[in-house]
Amino acid sequence: MVAQAHREEEAEVEVLNANLTKLNLLTKKIQGSIVRLDTSGQVVKEAIGPIYSNTQQLQITNTNILRVSEAIERLRQPLDAKGREEGVIRAGPATAGLQQYLGALQRVDHALTDLTSSNLRSNQQAIADFNKLLASGSSQLQDLFRQALQQDAQPVEPLHYITKGLEFPTIPDQELSQLKPTAAAITSAYTKSSRSAKRDENPAIRVYAEIRGPYLSNSLQNLATASINTSTKRGQDAGIYREGTSGIGAYANGLEGMITAEADNVSKIFPTSEVGQAIEATCQNAMAVFANTLMELNTFIKSRILTDCFLAFEIIDLVTPISYRLETRTGARLKSQFSDALRPIRETARSSVSELLEQTRQKASAVAVLPNDGNTVPLVSETMQRISTLSVYSQPLQAILSSIGDGKWRIALTPTLEPTTTPSAIDSTTLVSNYLTDFLDTLLANLETRAKAFHRSKSLQGCFLSNSYAIVERSIRSSPDLSRHLTSSPTHKASSLYLDAWKDPSSYLLDVQYTSRTSNPQGSSGGGNAANRPVSGSAIDSATIVKALSSKDRDKIKEKFKAFNSSFDEMVARHKSLYMEREVRSALSREVQALIEPLYARFWDRYHEVDKGKGKTVKYSKADLATLLIGLA
Repeated sequence: MVAQAHREEEAEVEVLNANLTKLNLLTKKIQGSIVRLDTSGQVVKEAIGPIYSNTQQLQITNTNILRVSEAIERLRQPLDAKGREEGVIRAGPATAGLQQYLGALQRVDHALTDLTSSNLRSNQQAIADFNKLLASGSSQLQDLFRQALQQDAQPVEPLHYITKGLEFPTIPDQELSQLKPTAAAITSAYTKSSRSAKRDENPAIRVYAEIRGPYLSNSLQNLATASINTSTKRGQDAGIYREGTSGIGAYANGLEGMITAEADNVSKIFPTSEVGQAIEATCQNAMAVFANTLMELNTFIKSRILTDCFLAFEIIDLVTPISYRLETRTGARLKSQFSDALRPIRETARSSVSELLEQTRQKASAVAVLPNDGNTVPLVSETMQRISTLSVYSQPLQAILSSIGDGKWRIALTPTLEPTTTPSAIDSTTLVSNYLTDFLDTLLANLETRAKAFHRSKSLQGCFLSNSYAIVERSIRSSPDLSRHLTSSPTHKASSLYLDAWKDPSSYLLDVQYTSRTSNPQGSSGGGNAANRPVSGSAIDSATIVKALSSKDRDKIKEKFKAFNSSFDEMVARHKSLYMEREVRSALSREVQALIEPLYARFWDRYHEVDKGKGKTVKYSKADLATLLIGLA
């Protein structure tokens, strides 16, 4: 069994060895076939490689040829456009029709863009031809644009629209619908046809300004002339300038209205980026005329600074807000043009704040004669009119005073564009109050000096100053603008001066009582001992008091009554002879009554029996005196 198993295993081993031998032989055959295949593949590769490379190159070449053919076709299209559109452009918009003409120009414009982007030298002549065609088309469009604008360029009368509250006329919408594409085509054609074309050389804006600019300036010319005539026609004897009497207000309003209307036109014709430039170019002539008008007015104002400097403040007050409003509404840089036009006027207004103070001081100091009746002088009313007029223009006055500095207006200023001092940090309203107070103090202080020098009588001095203060007070109360900046004037000083003159009659009514006969010095005028003095609160018995007096004291009392009568009558006559403003007479009469009546009543109560009712010494009863004093008012 074991031998048989061994033989079977040997037989299997022999079979395996035989199979392995066959596998080795097959492997060798495969390796030989691979070597032969590699050799054959290399031969094929070396043979086919050049053919494949040439095929790729041919494919690339074919693709390039197709692309060149397409490019040539595209290049031919713009060149073909020249032939198609040239006839339309040469015929002009009137013959071809505006829409067709604009379409032809647009297509030529696109063709020129394509030719320019190709950057081929062979296209240079074609590009030049297209530029000439566009230039020709642009020129014809400019003529058409000009003609269309001229249809609505007849000057208008701005005053008609201002007085009736009407909107200023604009170009009709139907015409605007044609002007807008025309302007766009002109700009595009010019930009393409001119290598040196710049933003500020837009021919559409230039044509628009050439037509609409004179329309503006011609329409406003009458207002400019009227502004000068209404301001300068006043004679040399004319008073202080009154607000609104110059035509400059209507001129400024007309200018604002027409520029606003023109901005509306421009915004509907030109793109937003060009609106400001178009407005500035169109308004250039009108602004130049406006600046010249202000220059002429400034010359006139400087020649009459005391009476007409207020016109300068009115101009500033009118024009400054207009410049801000127009720049906000239009987007154009007009504020600087208005500022340049206002510069001479502003300089004059700035110098006038010092000049007014100095001239007022000089005029007050130079008053040679004061009225003998205590009346004031015309300078007071004139100065208050100036101060009141100034207060109306508080806004421009605040700005000018702020640039000068608080109190610096007392120094004569040299007109200059820039502030000579650091702008004041004080509230602008306070600055105006300080200035107007200085203005008023300058007048009153110098008038008080003149009154003391000219009137020796204190009653005349007091009456003169009281009348002056009354006019000042009246002006302040009657002007809401002025009352915001000024308080009442110091009338108590004037009334005190006037009452000083009444001390003479009142001095005779003073009675000194002594506690004992021994304390009464020699020459005492109002004797009486403690026994004769009435108890406080008890009724005064004049007969008893007089009876207790010595004959010498009674004579002195009589002399006091007589002296009082004479002095009082003289003062009453003088009071009635003086000129007094209504409120002055009333106020001073009350002051006199408050001074004299209590003293006289007390003196009369004690000593009226010295006359025993005969009326020779005691001229006035208490009731008579009170009635007379009331009648002084």
